[in-house]
Amino acid sequence: MPPPADIVKVAIEWPGAFPKLMEIDQKKPLSAIIKEVCEGWSLGSPENFALQIADATNFYITEKNRSDIKNGSILRLTTSPYQTAVQLHERIQSSSMDAKLEALKDLANASRDITFAQEFINLDGISLLTQMVESGTERYQKLQKIMKPCFGDLLSFTLTAFVELMDHSIVSWDTFSVAFIKKIASFVNKTAMDTAVLQRSLAILESMVLNSQDLYHKVAQEITIGQLIPHLQGTDQDIQTYTIAVINALFLKAPEEKRQTLCLDMALCLTLSPEMAHILAQKQLRSIILSNVIRSNTPINDEMAHQLYVLQVLNFNLLEDRMMTKMDPQDQAQRDIIFELRRIAFDVELEPNNSGSIEKRKSMYTRDYKKLGFINHVNPAVDFTQIPPGMLALDNMLYFARHHQDAYIRIVLENSSREDKHECPFGRSSIELTKMLCEILKVGELPSENCHDFHPMFFTHDRAFEEFFCICIQLLNKTWKEMRATSEDFNKVMQVVREQIMRALTAKPNSLDQFKSRLQNLSYTEILKIRQSERMNQEDFQSRPILELREKIQPEIMELIKQQRLNRLCEGTCFRKISSRRRQDKFWYCRLSPNHKVLHYGDLEESPQGEVPHDSLQDKLPVADIKAVITGKDCPHMKEKGALKQNKEVLELAFSVLYESDEYLNFIAPDKHEYCVWTDGLNALLGKEMTSEYTKSDMDTLLSMEMKLRLLDLENIQIPEAPPPIPKEPSNYDFVYDCN
Repeated sequence: MPPPADIVKVAIEWPGAFPKLMEIDQKKPLSAIIKEVCEGWSLGSPENFALQIADATNFYITEKNRSDIKNGSILRLTTSPYQTAVQLHERIQSSSMDAKLEALKDLANASRDITFAQEFINLDGISLLTQMVESGTERYQKLQKIMKPCFGDLLSFTLTAFVELMDHSIVSWDTFSVAFIKKIASFVNKTAMDTAVLQRSLAILESMVLNSQDLYHKVAQEITIGQLIPHLQGTDQDIQTYTIAVINALFLKAPEEKRQTLCLDMALCLTLSPEMAHILAQKQLRSIILSNVIRSNTPINDEMAHQLYVLQVLNFNLLEDRMMTKMDPQDQAQRDIIFELRRIAFDVELEPNNSGSIEKRKSMYTRDYKKLGFINHVNPAVDFTQIPPGMLALDNMLYFARHHQDAYIRIVLENSSREDKHECPFGRSSIELTKMLCEILKVGELPSENCHDFHPMFFTHDRAFEEFFCICIQLLNKTWKEMRATSEDFNKVMQVVREQIMRALTAKPNSLDQFKSRLQNLSYTEILKIRQSERMNQEDFQSRPILELREKIQPEIMELIKQQRLNRLCEGTCFRKISSRRRQDKFWYCRLSPNHKVLHYGDLEESPQGEVPHDSLQDKLPVADIKAVITGKDCPHMKEKGALKQNKEVLELAFSVLYESDEYLNFIAPDKHEYCVWTDGLNALLGKEMTSEYTKSDMDTLLSMEMKLRLLDLENIQIPEAPPPIPKEPSNYDFVYDCN
């Protein structure tokens, strides 16, 4: 007879004694269980003791998390969180450097547990740590030369403990003094600083800026981009990542009126005040990131890719103001830009007011504006009242006319000499293209929490968006000619151009020239070939025998997909525990047992390189206990995290497993593919239908392949199990014909 569900069998350790095997009744109060354990080892004052998970985390068992105790768990009897907090509070104030260092190391490890953190914070531990940072470092400044490693470690563990404690969101960031901010900033501003200290200091500054508008202003007074740039010129990618994260945070929290002074689109140079713009432009932050980060020999990891993506998004979001600004048809300065477009295109000077009649001049302007491809030939300013793209379209047109003058004149004159029905209207095309590019680059949207989709080519030019537009407007004109389009085909041409741009961007070109070359290979003819190939691959035969064959094959294919999903669950996946500090996120791993009866899971110190063995994952969840799989905004961890709740991408990757009495195992998949694999696999385990988009895609692909194989005339033809051997190279290549 199986044991009751509320009874779990565990091993409990106590230093200097043999571990005990015990049965814990989960219905009993935790204090009664601890008392029973203490009596077994003849220990008095059970209120001074607690139970911990005996793994790398050393998390305390509380009434809230005691359901995490599973059969086979190893626990450790230890001092209570309060007693440990009191002891460490005293030890870190020791006069002995060695004792102090050891205490700070223990504090940094213990602070990851929220139960301990609460007790230590209640003892005013945060204030003690900030005082040690403010004044303690001065005290050991004289010892720094003779005890530099010890000094660095002392400061490093102090800051690590501070970061871990603050990560629990128990204490408000607004409580810290200017002196503390100045001290942290001084660690960043020093040219030679311990790597660990520098990492923690950058992390603290980022958190301060992101969590408090008041602290943003204080940090902005202490940190300049010029002082951060040397950290980007080093070779440590972690330091570079933290540095870009601080830059992103400063940029994200800058008031609206200052954002445009953070002249990122000119040289990716962020400023904290207008008077620094010139200095920072000289620093050429964009080129430093390009040469020292993007083009360095070190492969870019996921976190760096995310920070570069955020920087890219924030850069393009500077365009939002112009994108949402309507043109004022009565504004002479804005109208002068349109006159400039006309002047460059037709090489005409502005005529004086008395030259010719008003009607004649109006007629001449109307004729030229028609050649320029505006919808409103009389008053082209009206074309730019649509938002988006608003004034951004006019800015792009002027940039193209001034910086690519030959191409601009050629496009305008080419189209003005064609028959009316075949001309590609430059003005209308530029407005619609600008709108499309803003949609592709998601201008105006906040950065996604989980995205790493940065494009190196946008870091290769000071005016990347404008250059991007210039390449694409020439592509549009080329595609228009290849399609022999008329004005009725305008939307069709725009669809093809969008497809060309999206396919070229997928290749992640390293430069704008590579992007341009990629587009050259994606002509309209090539797009038609790709579409035809895709259409053939997705071909669906509609005759009755074929439909009957499909119905017969479909269950076999679905079973094959199910087995693949379950095999992937058996291999397991590393999941990220998203916190308020991305770069110090914890990892955990989950995998299905080979017999498909148990989910094994546990925390990891870092992302694994391969599969994690079952025996290293301490926690277990029997598949029989799973009641349901919940996805999206219904997941409890999405309801808890207000910031994440509003993030569409994170919502789309979230799912939870409901088991026992309203207990949940919460997941955030690393990407859409893993999300589909896991939700499909879990649904398959529960005997439910697999409904993900990847299941549909796999079904279509495999079914199409199987159908084509079965419809081939393969009777009496043996299909080999292994591919045929590759033939030897010929003795000579005389048979090769040189076309030249």
